[in-house]
Amino acid sequence: MNWKGRKLLIATKHLKELVIAPILEKELGVDCFVAEGFDSDELGTFTGEIERIYDPITTARKKCQMAMQQFNCDLAVASEGSFGPHPSVFFVPADDEFLLFIDKKNDLEIVVRELSTDTNFNSAEIKSVNELKDFAASARFPSHGLILRKSKNEFSEISKGITDWKTLFEAYHKLSQSQGSVYIETDMRAMFNPTRMKVIEQATVQLANKINSLCPQCKAPGFGVTKNQPGLPCELCDLPTKSTLSLISECQKCSFAQESSF
Repeated sequence: MNWKGRKLLIATKHLKELVIAPILEKELGVDCFVAEGFDSDELGTFTGEIERIYDPITTARKKCQMAMQQFNCDLAVASEGSFGPHPSVFFVPADDEFLLFIDKKNDLEIVVRELSTDTNFNSAEIKSVNELKDFAASARFPSHGLILRKSKNEFSEISKGITDWKTLFEAYHKLSQSQGSVYIETDMRAMFNPTRMKVIEQATVQLANKINSLCPQCKAPGFGVTKNQPGLPCELCDLPTKSTLSLISECQKCSFAQESSF
């Protein structure tokens, strides 16, 4: 399957094209363009003013579908990230990024996931300038943006995308006047978070590799690992464990499956 010369729509409003476009143009030969004016925030915001009601893959799919319809394009890519405790490394925050590629012309959908513990994701209620400075330092400010608001569930006054000390102090003093405390959080939008942008870049490399991976049987693109097979024997007793014994790769077109040792 050949994508060379086809227009690929990147459904984003947060400058993710800076890392997505160079990789996919090089590896697939596509011509990337951005959905100018496309508002992905209607599907949810990190700060909660608009609740995300769909899972990450569904959200990324809807981004692609909305943008493709708006710009009359049949090839699109979108990403969706979520942040919270790592699913297996407890008490460690994680960036869970999904990247979805849709080719309507060939009825193809390819998705990858990049789970990383390299994130500055954090939030806190602070009551002093010293606490503000400490949080900012731990959040890699000012290279990484911050968000301030009165409280976690208060949406009427929010200062987003803060990337300089003057603006940070001004926003803190303004918000803390009424109640003495302020809710501070890391701005996880890609354009204000270089660490997250790096994870999206890693996911894009993975996506390009998966698109270029062809099914051994039908030669359809997107052949890749879909699940882990547990059962690795214990070194002491030789009984099966929950650890991965092998990886199962599948083709979404012909359902061919291949098992390989982990």
